[in-house]
Amino acid sequence: MKTDLDTLATALHARIDDELKASPWLLPARPAAGIAPTLSDAELLTLAVMSALLGYTSERRRLRRAGRDFRHLFPYLPGQSGYNKRLRAASSLLTHMIRALAADTSLWSDDVWVVDSTPVGCGCSRETAKRSDLAGWAEYGYCASHSRYFWGLRLHLVCTLGGLPVLFALTGAKADERETLRDLFDTAPDVMAAHPRQTIIGDKNYYGREFEDDLTERHLDLLQPARKGAPERAGVHLFKPLRQVIESINQTFKGQLDLERHGGKSPAGVIVRVLSRVLALTAAIWHNDKTGQPVKQSLIAYDY
Repeated sequence: MKTDLDTLATALHARIDDELKASPWLLPARPAAGIAPTLSDAELLTLAVMSALLGYTSERRRLRRAGRDFRHLFPYLPGQSGYNKRLRAASSLLTHMIRALAADTSLWSDDVWVVDSTPVGCGCSRETAKRSDLAGWAEYGYCASHSRYFWGLRLHLVCTLGGLPVLFALTGAKADERETLRDLFDTAPDVMAAHPRQTIIGDKNYYGREFEDDLTERHLDLLQPARKGAPERAGVHLFKPLRQVIESINQTFKGQLDLERHGGKSPAGVIVRVLSRVLALTAAIWHNDKTGQPVKQSLIAYDY
């Protein structure tokens, strides 16, 4: 099987369609009476993934491109407002398909996870911060890796060493990374049951005796660099090369999937745009895994 955008779109559409036929309750709620949508939900999610992979931050441009070059895949395309409305209504389906595709890869069984959070900027001016619909959820935070303050959210990620997203959450910029990680584990008992013993690689923000004891009780082994003034920890020589994995995942989200140029102006809009990008990365890894590609995280074959 080839690795190009058309092949990925065809395989992804078939996979989502099969999932919806097996689990029709996943379909977004619609009125009992009315006209059935011409664009199916499987086509809707496939279109969202293709848009994210192609790097379009403007929905008008992405729909024009789809109408020009991908009419053989999407015979009918909705207008911008219709596309937005339907995609926001399908956020739970997006979340479900991320998990379904991830669990359908060989990387799902990896026994090492990397954890981190990355900024998701939502505005650059004081007026935006005061008047935005995101005010109250989005907040000012500090990005240590770039030595800058930003106003927005944080995307918290738990990924395999192959770059596959396992768990994720979108929080305010000041949310405690340790508490968010605990919440991720608490809200996904099925994932934890499927991974009874894991090694977690994190940075210095994941610290504290109580936090480490809590991870130990969950059968999770934490590997991180020692904080200033603390003795060197066991396995520190393994940390640096493996730590670069999460940095490459963050760069994929920002550099290739334009995470910080999401364009969302409401909570629902930001959520669905972030979910589309997480699904795009997961779908690419899933397709690379199924086609036997050596580098599972690579998006190069799908971004043009």
